[in-house]
Amino acid sequence: MRQVYRAIIALVLTAGCVSAGGNCPRFQAGNKTGKIELKRINEASGMAASRKNSDVLWVHNDDGPPCVYALTPQGKHLGIYNLAGVFMYDWEDIAIGPGPDPNTDYLYIGAIGDNNSSRKSVTVFRVAEPNVDSNQPAVITAVKGVERLDLVYPDGPRNAEVLMIDPLTKDIYIISKEETGRIYRAAYPQATTGKTKMEYVAKLPWGTATGGDVSADGKMIIVRNYFGASAWVRKKDEPLWKSFEGDECKIPLILESQGEAICFDANGTGYYTTSEKRHQPIYYFPMDQQKKI
Repeated sequence: MRQVYRAIIALVLTAGCVSAGGNCPRFQAGNKTGKIELKRINEASGMAASRKNSDVLWVHNDDGPPCVYALTPQGKHLGIYNLAGVFMYDWEDIAIGPGPDPNTDYLYIGAIGDNNSSRKSVTVFRVAEPNVDSNQPAVITAVKGVERLDLVYPDGPRNAEVLMIDPLTKDIYIISKEETGRIYRAAYPQATTGKTKMEYVAKLPWGTATGGDVSADGKMIIVRNYFGASAWVRKKDEPLWKSFEGDECKIPLILESQGEAICFDANGTGYYTTSEKRHQPIYYFPMDQQKKI
């Protein structure tokens, strides 16, 4: 019976987009692009696709040494990038977006997990994205200049696994992992000394959110949990959080054991997913170009 149940879930998750409205994008079923090569990546709880380095994905573990890993969409290991002066505590998601230098892409790594809901603040690390060549031999290198952004919830500690950056405003968004996910915004510029108080701005129609991303042009948002994923389309000139009050667009997902990571590709024309388990596949879901937003 359990196998039948899992098969039914898998069938539902790999189905096409079930739209709540006519403005929903449609994504095709996922294709396996490869497997994560480096066995040291055994808890890939976050993933981001580089916009300046062609065919490069960034992932990180939930725990262990404070570093990020570069790999190709096929899973080829490109490098270990150790973040100098940084602590590792429940890293749950990674995002790419703008920051202080308008000509630079930044990695944002979210130390935002809090299973006991006891942390007085959570931390996002921001650092200029390193240069990576998708054909390079694997490297091990230190990355300096990491900034620490300490964020405080307005209504008490929360456990969260979703970190997103609005590319139009540089605001940070965090979604809690509660039964109905609560969405918080830390407006730019976030403090690099002291703490930034977030504001509660919206909620998800469901909970247990494990990953999310915003497309590079700021027009689409995707959020997943273990069993499904949804997209929202942002209307022109509206704040990002307002999108969650619009149509929810169900998008395909392949059933993954402890699946947490999801991110748009560099152009926002598809998205990748992977799981926290060791040596896991990477899946890519291309957008149906006839339903392109």
